[in-house]
Amino acid sequence: MPDIATFLHRISVEALPLVIAITFHEAAHGYVALKKGDPTAKMLGRVTLNPLAHIDPIGTILLPAFLILTRSPFLFGWAKPVPVNFRLLRDQKRDPVYVASAGVVVNLALAAASGLLFRLIGIVDPFAIQKALYRGLAAQPEGSFQMVLIPLALMCVASIKWNVLLAIFNLIPIPPLDGGRIAVGLLPYGPSQALASVERYGILIVIALFMFDPFGIIRGIIYPVMNLLFAIFLGGLP
Repeated sequence: MPDIATFLHRISVEALPLVIAITFHEAAHGYVALKKGDPTAKMLGRVTLNPLAHIDPIGTILLPAFLILTRSPFLFGWAKPVPVNFRLLRDQKRDPVYVASAGVVVNLALAAASGLLFRLIGIVDPFAIQKALYRGLAAQPEGSFQMVLIPLALMCVASIKWNVLLAIFNLIPIPPLDGGRIAVGLLPYGPSQALASVERYGILIVIALFMFDPFGIIRGIIYPVMNLLFAIFLGGLP
């Protein structure tokens, strides 16, 4: 049976970094779209850091919680997609690339900021960092100072994990993922239109890719890149 106490402890550490990662990712799309000429997201209240505007009850809360509770080997979820009217963008070829890239750039920036905070905690109390890294949720604080630093360090680790996952996952070049929209904007007309035509089946393709990994792309490319970035943002630690 799942350990409910461990599950709740994990949620308390992971929930806020995940919500921040998703909120900033989606708000970044809307903000860049607004700057490039499309006010759709702004009019619908999606250019905001209020997480309630971006959270999908099933994709952001219930499904990830279920996967964590059942100790699934992979995590999957989604937020409410930010509506973008690409016809209103000033440059029909270039601006969609900027809009699609915004979320990924913001996630990598958040991962870098979390890594910086993590290292600052290490300067203040190296033992808190060691406990957070090597004991994880089982880390026991010594003194009131570590009661703050250890959970904060764990949240930094969770923030790096979620932001790297969101960034790399969204860079998969299959529309409607950000990487797919970037590829559509960068490719010549023929290949661009061919790739754009698979958008209606894109999510099903991505799910199948993660479930079956027929070409070894997930294990051979996606996971190694995620692990490399995770180590880099943690300061070279495994």
